[in-house]
Amino acid sequence: MRCIQCGSLKDKVIDSRMSKDGTTTRRRRVCLACDYRYTTYEQIERTELQVVKRDGTRESINREKIFRGLVKACEKRPVSMDRLDRAVEEILAELHKDHLTEVPSSSIGPKVMRKLHEIDPVAYVRYVSVYRQFDNVGEFIREIQALEHRASRDPHQRKLFKE
Repeated sequence: MRCIQCGSLKDKVIDSRMSKDGTTTRRRRVCLACDYRYTTYEQIERTELQVVKRDGTRESINREKIFRGLVKACEKRPVSMDRLDRAVEEILAELHKDHLTEVPSSSIGPKVMRKLHEIDPVAYVRYVSVYRQFDNVGEFIREIQALEHRASRDPHQRKLFKE
């Protein structure tokens, strides 16, 4: 690794830790030339998935676009950025498992919705309303009623409605 302080390529790893989910290794390093300490992260590089859009065009899957959608849905909700980052990784892992090289754009939204349903019911309804392009309040009410009847997968999740 090149030191960001002095540009030297000589460093020493002083600490390595695996992330909780086992997908990333965090390494603390010290530059042997200037003693500057810095952190690097090591991840497995996956083959690049291509998203096939409705019009047939293809583009590389955009992790940041998925993350921004989750952040927007969870705005002003008690959901940590770390949890959203893990959710993106889980969604991408599912997509890589289900598809070898290309993924239809229509299969990304439902995976995001399932993940948001696990994380926060209000964020889920926000995302669904935009994804399905709700036009009136009745559609919101139907979705919330359907959400109320579904079993929650996370036992720590707060209830949306009081019984």
